[in-house]
Amino acid sequence: MTKEIYHALEDPDYQDAYVDIDELRTRPNPNGGELTYRYVHGGFPGKSVKFSLCFPEKEKYTGRFFHYLSPFPGPDEEMASLTRTGQNDHIAFALEHGAYFVESNMGSAQQFGGSPEPRRVWKASAAVAEFSRKKAMEIYGTDKRPVGVVYGGSGGGYKTMACIENTDAWDGAVPFVIGSPASLPNTITMLVQGQRVLRHCFGKIIDNIDAGGCGDMYAGLTDEEAAMLREITLMGKPPLSWYVEASGRVDPGSLPVLTPGVKASDPKYFQDFWTVPGYEGSDSNSGAARDRFVLRAHVIACGVSDEAKQDGGLPTGGNGVDDAWKKQLASSGGAWMEIDAMPDDPDQYVDGTNITFPGTAADGKTLLLSSLTREPETGRSLILFGAAYGADRASDVMALLKPGDEVLLDNSDYVAVQSYYRHQVPAETDFHAWDQFRNPDGTPRTPQRPFMGKGFTGTGTVQDGDIQGKVLQIQALVDEATCPWCAHWYREQVRKAGKLDNMRTYFFQRCMHGDNTAMGNSMVVNYMGGLAQALLDVSDWVMKGREPLETTKYSYEDNQIEVEPDAAKRNGMQAGIVLTANGQKCLRVKTGEAFTLRAETTVPENAGSVVAMDFDFHDDRSIPAATPVFDVRGEFTLNDKGAVSELSWHYDEPGTYFAAARVSTQRDGNANDIFTRVWNLDRVRIIVE
Repeated sequence: MTKEIYHALEDPDYQDAYVDIDELRTRPNPNGGELTYRYVHGGFPGKSVKFSLCFPEKEKYTGRFFHYLSPFPGPDEEMASLTRTGQNDHIAFALEHGAYFVESNMGSAQQFGGSPEPRRVWKASAAVAEFSRKKAMEIYGTDKRPVGVVYGGSGGGYKTMACIENTDAWDGAVPFVIGSPASLPNTITMLVQGQRVLRHCFGKIIDNIDAGGCGDMYAGLTDEEAAMLREITLMGKPPLSWYVEASGRVDPGSLPVLTPGVKASDPKYFQDFWTVPGYEGSDSNSGAARDRFVLRAHVIACGVSDEAKQDGGLPTGGNGVDDAWKKQLASSGGAWMEIDAMPDDPDQYVDGTNITFPGTAADGKTLLLSSLTREPETGRSLILFGAAYGADRASDVMALLKPGDEVLLDNSDYVAVQSYYRHQVPAETDFHAWDQFRNPDGTPRTPQRPFMGKGFTGTGTVQDGDIQGKVLQIQALVDEATCPWCAHWYREQVRKAGKLDNMRTYFFQRCMHGDNTAMGNSMVVNYMGGLAQALLDVSDWVMKGREPLETTKYSYEDNQIEVEPDAAKRNGMQAGIVLTANGQKCLRVKTGEAFTLRAETTVPENAGSVVAMDFDFHDDRSIPAATPVFDVRGEFTLNDKGAVSELSWHYDEPGTYFAAARVSTQRDGNANDIFTRVWNLDRVRIIVE
């Protein structure tokens, strides 16, 4: 049966666009100077659709546009990119490269994109794209149809795939750090389960697999920890991504937003998990039962911090893949509470604890625990509250309470939801991450709940691979929030649809989920330069027939993606780099003893040339990095493979150190274009005695 493709130009609901702002503006050009552009804002009446269009000056216009889709729609999402700066500035990048920029709220009148008509996301986006073409041809005085590329990551990746599969409004697409129809809420629930079970061994895992380590990530782990690490690795989580937790940042990602949806769809699960055989919580000796936290206490005092009273204590969120969901949270409002009890075990797991107030004026209100601590000076037991989706504003609840009121702390639901992925085995057996939960005949060996992953895409569709244009997809290999195998799965969907000649897939080493240059430190780089280059490449593919770079060569085994180790054979955009210290990955030296760092880089064919080599000795793994990273500029010599750089260094104090080298390449060898520089890095371990 032939699929029906949506034609926005023929839809009578989207023929009456209005414009309420049309003016010249300027914004800083991260490459230097200022960019002048024409800003047009408007919408479609009666459909809650609003848009922003940013047109470059006529002499710079090259006949194309880039259309960004945020992970979460919202009432004013069409203006979200206006506040981006630097290399993260989508608008400046488009203007600098002769494209106009398009963004809309995707037809959502409320946060989280709630709509009884989920297909409105891509229908409204298509209508905005087509109106932008009319406006561009009017502004530039041409009848030549602009070439359009739609792009988005994570939740925006689902929307991008829906757009390029179901409409003819765009000529190309760049979905990045994408999930699969089975990803949500499963990827996030398993992440947080791993954070709980592995919370005492993150450092061991990373030290084992870091430069110069033993290479066995299970070394030194307990049987319970090793089993959990093995299970989540088989689900597809990259082991190196645990470095985030090893560095002290334990972030549950979007689970606070997703959990209420799971509870609304499947409330009985949260009872069955603790009572029905086959669920971990029903075993009183399980780790889940051990980490379950229920405490009844009473209010001694409560209030709101002076700082929060001044700034409102509001949560913040942008329109990127890591922070867009935060706009859905209710603020803690800077509230605090003193209670008369504490858990007996100082190591008690209290993450995700819901706080309710039975029998009080605040009965029916729910807050989320941020921290529960005992002040060493006073002995007071203090609660701070976290921002949460579906929760009440903590500062408002405090006004309803009085000393002596009962407080119930309970993380049962949070512990339970972490195992949900075990009970969501897809019917389609090509989702191999769940093979570990299948019997030999393919049937699930765990109790199953109604499958809900496909309903979390927010598009009313499921990816079928039947793309209606050219597609370049970008996937990060240290992605802490989605599994890199999802790009392989989607590539196979496109293959089955017979459209693989119109797709390229690029895997990026040492890159995490976030579309932000802050996602870079001594351990990882970011893929933003590759994303920008992909937008240029896919539009050139359409406009000029210029074939893009070949797909990254990779293998898919046990639900992990491994790229071709020889960068000369790897293809893709990213240079390979090998760093050694006196020819070794783990070097022992004396204090003050000089050693030579040698970085050898290999650039894939037609991927550009090396424009910078930098070294780092701080080993700052925080996000964003707290100290300058890669602040030692290396001299390098170009060769037919890439480049070589050598640097002499020494340490004056005993200890174990990590040094790193970062290579930067650019397609045209232009070191001044910060938007399209593609990075990679490597590390060595130095033991100073």
